[in-house]
Amino acid sequence: MTVIDPAAPVAPTGMSARMPVLGGANVPAVRFTGDAGAYWRLLIRGAMRLAITLGIYRFWLATDIRRYLWSHTEVRGDSLEYTGTATELLIGFLIAIAVIIPINLAFFVAALSLGSFGEAVSVLAFPLLAFLGQYAVYRARRYRLTRTVLRGVRFYQDGSAWHYAVCAVFWWMMIALTVGLAYPFAKSRLERFKMRHTHYGTLPGRFEGSGVRLLLRGLPMWILTVGPLLFAAVFAIVTVDWTLMVEAVMREGGDFASRIESVAPGFYAAIVVAIVAAIVSVAMAVVLFPVFQAMVMRWWISGLRFGELSVRSHLRTGQIYGAYARFLLYGLLFLIGALVLAAAGAAALYLFAGSLSQSELTEIVWAGAGILFYVIVMLGFSTIYQATVKLSLWRYGAESCELQGLAALDQVKAAGAPSSAVGEGLADALNVGGF
Repeated sequence: MTVIDPAAPVAPTGMSARMPVLGGANVPAVRFTGDAGAYWRLLIRGAMRLAITLGIYRFWLATDIRRYLWSHTEVRGDSLEYTGTATELLIGFLIAIAVIIPINLAFFVAALSLGSFGEAVSVLAFPLLAFLGQYAVYRARRYRLTRTVLRGVRFYQDGSAWHYAVCAVFWWMMIALTVGLAYPFAKSRLERFKMRHTHYGTLPGRFEGSGVRLLLRGLPMWILTVGPLLFAAVFAIVTVDWTLMVEAVMREGGDFASRIESVAPGFYAAIVVAIVAAIVSVAMAVVLFPVFQAMVMRWWISGLRFGELSVRSHLRTGQIYGAYARFLLYGLLFLIGALVLAAAGAAALYLFAGSLSQSELTEIVWAGAGILFYVIVMLGFSTIYQATVKLSLWRYGAESCELQGLAALDQVKAAGAPSSAVGEGLADALNVGGF
């Protein structure tokens, strides 16, 4: 990681002026020291245990991943420390399940027993769970921060998770209504809320990223991705008489396609345009997603502040493309290998199943083999994604930074206390968790 610190000694001739000398050695103030091979082994071992324990091991795997990433991220030679435990995550998850199951059960019973009123009530399930999801995101972040320690001083977060959930739901509604154009402003406002309530000991955090700047940078990508769909929608509105279209649909007798063509000749052209537009939009989204991810990550890191300490990122888009390219390559090789092994296993199973006289037992054997293949493929792709994309995002995000005002870290005093893991458990139960 590249660092600029006004308080750092001047590097001798021949050394990089952008790299402060610490303790007489040319050592970057912040760096990632992890080894990809060790991380692969950790993930593969975790995937095998996940399969054996039917997913219960994920609490231990998440803890191992965080401890690895935290402990191999150094600030002025001192590693971050993750103090959370798998038992905390498990207990938090069980408590969250105890809260969510009655809610889902109440909506299910209402939908079955209260008729149309119950169906109307059940519609509220989705917005309620969305609201709880945002609440869980904030509480989970609080848990992870209070389990992150540097030099014996922990990070922590205060503020109301309910307030954050209200703001987040509002901004996601705006994103939907504006077809994504409100995303930069939503991201900016929500990050400001989170960082305003984030502290490193006695050092307060804040966020200075501009939503307008993010919008201007991302607008060309939005036009290339969403533009074709908007064009298709406008084309359909202009070329198709929808009143006649409805009448043709409601009219009885005759061939349906002939009725449509007689009253709305532009309908099939609109369908073709819509299909082409959808293909173009999906292609643009796939190609441009790494660009978008790098842009947002660079913008976010550059907006982080802790007192007088400021961060600036020089993350390169090519690095993110490289991470996804490795994921696709390793994923393809893994898929080919899995299919070859599956074909060999299917042939052996066919011979074995052919000797079974009970047809029901044969079906059970084939169903079990199919489930096993699915689990192996899903765990394999998850492992590859974690080891290529996720690890690269962490590594490149750290190594791309410049820090100014590192002297502020020397004046920090300990503050804050560990928080409950219930929020993390709720996020896991609602599938909105993260690192």
